[in-house]
Amino acid sequence: MSSTIDNAPYTAFHRRLALACSGGPLLDGYILSIVGVALIGMRPELGLSTAAVSLIGAAALIGMFVGGALFGVLTDRIGREVMYTADLVVMIVCSALSFWVDGVWTLALLRFVLGMAVAADYPIATSLLAEWLPSKHRGRLLGKQIVAWYAGSVLAYVVGYLFLEFGGTGSWRWMLASSTVLCAVFLVIRRGSPESPRWLAANGRVGEAVALVEKHLGVRVDGRELLPPRRTTARTSPFRELLTPRYRRRTLFCGLFFLCQVGPLFAMLTFGPQILSSFGMPGGTVLDTLGTGAVSLVFLIGCYPALRLIDSKGRRPTIIWSFALMIVPLALLGVWPTAPAAVALLALCAYAFLCGGPNVLDWTYPNELFPTEIRATAVGVATSVSRIGAAVGTYLLPLSLTGLGTGPTMLIAAGVTALGLAVCVLWAEETKDTALGATTPEVPRRRPVPVG
Repeated sequence: MSSTIDNAPYTAFHRRLALACSGGPLLDGYILSIVGVALIGMRPELGLSTAAVSLIGAAALIGMFVGGALFGVLTDRIGREVMYTADLVVMIVCSALSFWVDGVWTLALLRFVLGMAVAADYPIATSLLAEWLPSKHRGRLLGKQIVAWYAGSVLAYVVGYLFLEFGGTGSWRWMLASSTVLCAVFLVIRRGSPESPRWLAANGRVGEAVALVEKHLGVRVDGRELLPPRRTTARTSPFRELLTPRYRRRTLFCGLFFLCQVGPLFAMLTFGPQILSSFGMPGGTVLDTLGTGAVSLVFLIGCYPALRLIDSKGRRPTIIWSFALMIVPLALLGVWPTAPAAVALLALCAYAFLCGGPNVLDWTYPNELFPTEIRATAVGVATSVSRIGAAVGTYLLPLSLTGLGTGPTMLIAAGVTALGLAVCVLWAEETKDTALGATTPEVPRRRPVPVG
């Protein structure tokens, strides 16, 4: 671990790196959200069936499941810097090609590859950022990465609304291709971003690591500081390491709390208008677009008080109380399925606001709980597991609304959230103000076998 990096002054270098790293989450929010608006014109023009629409919606999530796990391991193997720009190039190409799609399978393939590239960026960018940040600012700036996700989602609905207003439903191709501009902007911002000194040191390149710290932070560092703690187990593959007794509980915690949060959350974002219409809220193309964008905005706003709480009160109390309070509005809608539309809207907004705690810890926890050698793999695995929840939630929610009704559906969502609360109560650790890597647990000791 490095006390020099952990205690370094916060500078313009950190601010620019945080901005550059926010590109992945912002593009994720934008790319996943803009397709919902584009489907308004795409569906009649391409003659898409309900199954085809579901495939297009699921393709990016499936790609994220594959990309998170695969590229997290690759990032730990070959470094953060190489992957840092390669994934943006892939996003640019796929976004541009989306303009010329002529069928469901072409678009589904492009969305799948886009999902892989977006998911790849999470372990790459958040690991790189965590390994450069001072400990006092790490929670806030890692938490702000999810703020970028919601900013991207809100931006997508604003852009989609403007295209619908001035270009009509036939502008859906421009909507899909519009992410090319954002990708190009962040590709320029990321130029010159350095490799992680912790990763360099962990891979035997201590001299390069020391030089980078002196260049970008303006402080001298002893190369031995940058080396990871001495390992007491044989080196295994990153995946296997996550499942060893040392890290198994943390791996389950990061994956399960993320899954229990994202499953209901993505369903609310995707089918918010459908949920509200079941309570009597009027719908329509423009109203649905603006209404879903407004819910995304509340999700974004809820992140800001949570950012203050994780640094003032700590990670553990913030995530536990957030999950506990998130259950309340869902349970209210579950036991009161005939509530007025205004009450339903307020309840969904309350849920969105209270999601801020888990939101800002989605990437903070896996980056702080795992060492440099497997940090990107841990972030990738947590992201992949969360997308299982997202895919299941978005697939099952409309079926549940139709087959079971609004009340039972909301109670199921409350139950999933309660499971997340239980996971946090049992396994959430406190990592506030700790040096990166200082929380590495000891290897569980086996009891000696009696002789004789």
